[in-house]
Amino acid sequence: MRRTQQIIEEIDNIRDLKALVAYGVGRGPDCKYLIFRDENNEERTKTFAEARDDFAGVGTFLLRQGLRNCNIAIIGENSYEWIAAYFAVVLGGNVLVPLDREMQADELAVQIITCGCRAIFYSQKCSDKIERLKAEPGMTLEYFFCLSDAMDMAAEGRKTIEDGDSEFADKEIKPDDLACIVFTSGTTGRSKGVMLTHGNLTANAVAICRSLNGKHTVGFLPLHHTFSWASMFAGFIFNEYGFLCTDYRRLVNDFQQYKPQNFAAVPLVVEKIHSTIWRTAERSGKASLLRRGMAVSRLLMRLGIDKRRVFFKDIHRHLGGNLEMIVCGGASLDPVHEREFYDMGILLLNGYGITECSPVVTVNRIDNFRFGSVGLPLPCNEIKIADPDENGVGEILVRGSNVMAGYYNDPQATAQVFDGDWFRTGDIGRIDADGFLYFIGRKKNLIVLKNGQNIAPEELEDKLARIPYVLEVLVYQEDNRIVGEFYLDETAEPHAREKIHNDVKSFNRSMPTGKNIGVVRIRDNEFPKTTTMKIKRNCVSGQREEE
Repeated sequence: MRRTQQIIEEIDNIRDLKALVAYGVGRGPDCKYLIFRDENNEERTKTFAEARDDFAGVGTFLLRQGLRNCNIAIIGENSYEWIAAYFAVVLGGNVLVPLDREMQADELAVQIITCGCRAIFYSQKCSDKIERLKAEPGMTLEYFFCLSDAMDMAAEGRKTIEDGDSEFADKEIKPDDLACIVFTSGTTGRSKGVMLTHGNLTANAVAICRSLNGKHTVGFLPLHHTFSWASMFAGFIFNEYGFLCTDYRRLVNDFQQYKPQNFAAVPLVVEKIHSTIWRTAERSGKASLLRRGMAVSRLLMRLGIDKRRVFFKDIHRHLGGNLEMIVCGGASLDPVHEREFYDMGILLLNGYGITECSPVVTVNRIDNFRFGSVGLPLPCNEIKIADPDENGVGEILVRGSNVMAGYYNDPQATAQVFDGDWFRTGDIGRIDADGFLYFIGRKKNLIVLKNGQNIAPEELEDKLARIPYVLEVLVYQEDNRIVGEFYLDETAEPHAREKIHNDVKSFNRSMPTGKNIGVVRIRDNEFPKTTTMKIKRNCVSGQREEE
């Protein structure tokens, strides 16, 4: 207990990313930090000390190019080189601008020019976009570094350090120094550059590690997104290693090979794992056995008897055998998934976050969780509901050390989202008597009918997504009617297009009239998504099948 308290006191003193890296290296320089596959698909391992030296080498190389106190972009798929470039930039006093590799060159150009980036790291797979960026009017980029050359840069920088160059090591970093400019995902409207300081990021990382004890993870979320950084930072605090998944198609194989105790995911990934479990059970004729096993497991748990890892050993083996916890965030999550994963012996801890808050705000705890909620506030922030209605529902406000410094070069947008020192998230929710937050939806997505009724489409989407053959659904307003647009699993259910109309009618009968789906649309392809697997709400089909 004394050692645990000592660690908590130590990590509370981590106020910037340089101190974060130093803390991890100090606790175990020769311990594994990261396992990954290189560009030749060969497994590689980096210790904490090796990673620190790579960061310093690349960072020193950048300084020798004259890149000081400037903004540097990065674009590419997950790789160790991406991580090395990240820390090299921010620990050397520069500012990182992570870019979404799925975006078009003209959209990327806007973000790069907005930030005045002087340099960019890019992967080979993004080479074509880089060539197009060079031709964009007003382009500010002067230096182009291929991520595959990052280790050569590190070697060159380390040689300079050996010759006595200590500029990188001597660079003083303060908590209020800007570390990153992260553009919001832009699922609706124009994306904005969120300014996150060293203090913002480390406050959030420390708070997460104080709230959740995780180790041996498999990281697969795209590294340009702040949610993926939680695992990247936690390794230095827990002095535990993780495996970096560079190809999402290998995810199940990676689970089985590297046997994670936990991983972070977005709801769509959780839903795919959940549906795979049930689809496999149906195909093997074991679905009824699975249902009975879950019912018995639930009964035994009430009696204090835990046989879940015995009853569902095949499912656990499929996920590596050691999985205990999934931390989920980024969108609404069906509480049914929380309940069923729990019954199978895996704790699915839902949370809530937003880029402007570095990003995690609330999360359920291992020893204190509530199905359907997004958990309790992290120690680094507090929350409240602004102007709650009779049901306690209103806009979620956040105040704390993880809240951004503002939007880059946009004081007007910054002023609009702050009420004093409270950040207005634009999300709607409620807080129960025990302090658990319940996320309802985005304020800007609210459907406002002519009778003045406000409807959160996310609520309807959550319920409609429970129809077994519905893979994806988007609810929106058109001509004062509520539209439900569906992408269906016609392989599992060949008559899905006919059945959906009757199932929507059944749904309507179960809901208040004001929340009825008036128009059904069926699409032939998946919805366009961001790289964090959120559906882009401004991309709906023109195909119409109405009822």
